[in-house]
Amino acid sequence: MKKILIVEDEFAISQVLKAYLTKQNYEVVQCYTGGEAIEVFEKECPDLVLLDIMLPGKNGWVILKEIRSLGSCPVIMLTALGDVNYRLEGFGEGADDYITKPFIADEVVARVKAVLRRVSSEEPSTINFGKLHIDFIGHSVWLDGKEIFLTPRDLSVLLFLAKQPNQTFTRDQLIEHIWGWDYDGSDRAVDLSIKRLRKALADWSEDEGEIRTLRGLGYQFNVRQK
Repeated sequence: MKKILIVEDEFAISQVLKAYLTKQNYEVVQCYTGGEAIEVFEKECPDLVLLDIMLPGKNGWVILKEIRSLGSCPVIMLTALGDVNYRLEGFGEGADDYITKPFIADEVVARVKAVLRRVSSEEPSTINFGKLHIDFIGHSVWLDGKEIFLTPRDLSVLLFLAKQPNQTFTRDQLIEHIWGWDYDGSDRAVDLSIKRLRKALADWSEDEGEIRTLRGLGYQFNVRQK
């Protein structure tokens, strides 16, 4: 089930969108201020964001830039600012679509489906990092033609990092994405998972890549640029 985050300060509009999206079997998360948007985004890890521009706290442009700094989650802007210059600004800042108010809820749902369909078709099901082969659909990892067997948690960490190579993630971010926001154990669990992954990938050539530790920052799946 795909998760949609609605960032919209008008309660009635947010509720209508939630009702239509829920009917189409999407999981919906809502927040009503710009100030809480990124916190909710990082906690919930949505598959798509419906983002209003005129918000209390932070405006949609600021939030869009922050989302883009965190990854490639698709964003559809929702706004009463219908001038073409605003639309161009939105696309220039990385928005995937731009819908002006007033709108028809069915059209919003159709746009959501279209963007998710496009993003899904762009995501590779498998990637080779030199002799390391990762199958994101089949949830399997192969090194030099031999399958590597990992625990489900360690595999989830590897798949998450490998989908976003050369991006750095803190322990807290990895815990939220992999263990879940309600995890109440030690963040040492991340360090231990990374240690096991490094042992499992010990034969992966450093000329091709590695799981790096950036002291004081976090971890990244570092791929050598050819």
